[in-house]
Formats: sequence, structure tokens, C-alpha cells
Amino acid sequence: MTNQEWLTSETTIEKSRRSYAHFDCRTDIAQQRAYISVPQNIERHGFYPFIHYQKKQVKFNKETGPKEKTRDICYASHIDRCIYQYYCFLLGKDYNQRVTRDGLSKVAVAYRTDLHENNIHFAKRVIQFVRSNSPCYIMIGDFTGFFDHLDHKYLKEQWCSLMRVPKLSKDHYKVFRSVTHYSTWELSDLLSLNGLKDNWTGRRTLNSMLRVLTPEEYKANSNRDHIKRNPDTFGIPQGSPISGLLANVYMLEVDKTVNDLVTEQNGLYMRYSDDFIVVLPDAGPTTLQILEDVSAKFNSVPGLTLEPNKTQYFRYENTQLENCGSLFGVPLEGQKRFINFLGFTFDGKTVSIRMKTLGKYYYRMYSKVKTIRKSGNYSPKGKHISNKNLYALYSIKGARGSQIVQENGRKKWHSGNFLSYVQRATKEFGSDESIERDTKNHMAKISRALKGKK
Repeated sequence: MTNQEWLTSETTIEKSRRSYAHFDCRTDIAQQRAYISVPQNIERHGFYPFIHYQKKQVKFNKETGPKEKTRDICYASHIDRCIYQYYCFLLGKDYNQRVTRDGLSKVAVAYRTDLHENNIHFAKRVIQFVRSNSPCYIMIGDFTGFFDHLDHKYLKEQWCSLMRVPKLSKDHYKVFRSVTHYSTWELSDLLSLNGLKDNWTGRRTLNSMLRVLTPEEYKANSNRDHIKRNPDTFGIPQGSPISGLLANVYMLEVDKTVNDLVTEQNGLYMRYSDDFIVVLPDAGPTTLQILEDVSAKFNSVPGLTLEPNKTQYFRYENTQLENCGSLFGVPLEGQKRFINFLGFTFDGKTVSIRMKTLGKYYYRMYSKVKTIRKSGNYSPKGKHISNKNLYALYSIKGARGSQIVQENGRKKWHSGNFLSYVQRATKEFGSDESIERDTKNHMAKISRALKGKK
């Protein structure tokens, strides 16, 4: 796709539209294509601060139950978002060519535009490889605070390497500076400045405004203390349209090093953002040393540190999966006896949906039921609340898509739900697996929950 084709694509334009309020007025690539495609404009462009908030996520554990975890989110102004999307497209073209040239097309599978596959296909590829290479060793893991620890100097080096230049052009350097020496403005402070509470209603009201602050309020000296700048030489904001691709660019060199090391032994290496898996056919002590070398390669990259609590080692043979972390100095206590990767669990015999993923689905379903029961099926205005939305979002009835009524009263087409994903995974992996095992009784669970029964 040429630059002009991308800039005029309806898909591109639609993805550039966001309904939230920011420091500038809402806009999209259709309106900004003439501006963002001229490098001289970007050289002089003044990037707004990101609006920052902490997103609360529920992580479900079968033994301890739901646990709340926070994640830092930064979202860009509308014009800045258009710029990031355009430069992500430009870098993405170079990145796709580079990984093809380096033999890495099937290694990095996140934030790609040229694979036309999803996590179901990637997970199936890995598990098929494990099964067809018995006996083998498997290493899975991720990196501590991945986006927060990306080294700026190293990122710039990889950016230059990708573009085959000794120095970034002025426009690319301006974009680089904006995501490394970035600034933020707390969402909670913006709500307060507008006399709004930091809750769902307050955020909804803020996002209905033309701007979160008038130009005069934004420029006022009394408000400048709200702007916080990243004082470090590492870290990029999570949430910008270009951050995911930059993470891939950052990993280009080590991806090739590790992949070359692994494929020389007829193994497999795959990485999804900061989650990775390595599979090596068992060739004796040499195999264990190669896995040690893989760890060393990762840890040698500036800013990368393997998360010790999430690094797991297994040996697979004849449908038996054994945790062998003790061979690598990892205590067996607390170590898992199954592989979790890309939302699926493999215990050596069968594939199922990961328990954490299922837990999130049921937690949200029960929370929705609790809200309905608490209200007695009636809104504050006395209107009867139908269970139709509940079934559309969390049951097989909504798996093929259906209309749901949003809280603002408007109808919206819902294109499927978690059960749609389960159905696609079952079709891809085959009915002999245990993909649907833990969702078969979901209708009965919804019915019992609505009656107040467990």
C-alpha cells in the first residue's frame, strides 16, 4: 500500500477517529492528511501532553479469586494521534521488509499489519510444534516493566538501523522525542479543573465537551504545574498508536540473535510483545545450555530483564509435560505444570482456554448479573431492565452478534462475544481439545445467578 492509498483508506480514517475529549478538537486523518504527510510540518509540530490515568484491571486467580491490578495508560491528542498513526504506518512498512529479510516474519506476532492471523493461529502453531518435536524443552517468560524500561538511546539506534540511516531525519527525530521525552497531564486533575468527580459520570461528561480545557485555560501559567515530564532516559507511554510497533523495533536485533540460535537447533521462537516462548528438540546437555544462552541474550539488551516469577521451563515427552525449572535454578515450589501462552493452556495432553481468561469472563458476567439483581430489574427512572443485553454479551445467544442497548439508551450492533472466540478456537484446534469444556454450562450459570443461586 502506498502512502497516499493509506492516507485515503476508509479503514485508516475510521481508525483515526476517537470520541474522547482532549486539549484539541476532534479530528481525523481525512482532515489532517495534507498536514501530517509533510515532514517539515512535523519538524515544527508542538505535541500536546498525553492525558494519563491508571486503568484498573481484574486479574483472576483460581485459588485467590479476583485481584485488582492497575496499568498506566496515556492517550494522545487527536492531531498527535494522527501523526503517530502515520509514522507507525511508515515505520511498519520498513519493519515488515526487515523481518522478512531477517527471517523473522513468524517471530514477532504482535502489532503487525501483514500477518492476517490472530492469537488462535499463533497458539496452535506453537502447540503443534511442541507435539511434533517430542521430546523437547520449552521456555516461556516475559520482561519486567517492558514499556517502562525501554532505553531511549538503544531505541534510537534500532530506529536508525531500521531506516538504514546514521541519524534520524528531523521529522522522525521529533516523533522520537515526543514518545521518549513525553509529558502527561493527569485525567483526575482535568476532571477537578472542570468541577467534575473522578467517576464514570464525570469522565463521560468530560468526554462530551469540545475540549478538556479552553485554549486560554491550557496556556494559563496557573495550570502549567499540572504538566509532568518524563525525567528518565528510559520508558515510552503505553497507549500511543506507535508504542507497540516501537517495542518491536526495539527487539529487532535480539529477536534475530535468539531466533538464529534457536533455529540452528531446529527449534521455534515466538514473541507477542513482552511474552515469548522458545521450543527446542531435546539434544541432551547442549539444549539446556542453549536455553541458558537465550536468557543471557535477553538480559544483555539495555532495559530488558527477564521476570523471574514468570520464567518457566518444561520438558515434554509422550504427552507428559514436566516442569524442570530446578535445572535452571528456579525453585519448583509454585512452578506450574502446564504452559500458558496467548490465552491458551496446554497440559501435555489437551488444549483449553486459560483459566485467567475464563475467570475474567465469568467475573464480568456475574458482576453484570449482580447489578441487574441489585436494581430489581428496574432503572432509577422506573423503567424495566431487560436481560437481553446480559445474554447478548455473555451467552451463546450473542455469539453471532446482536443489537444491545447502551447505557445512554442508544442501540449498537454487537458483533459477537467471548463465546464467539471460543467457537473460533474450537473450530481451529479441533473438537478433540478441551476448548469448550469450561463454558458448556454458562447458560445454567447465568440462570442460577439471576435467581440468586450459586
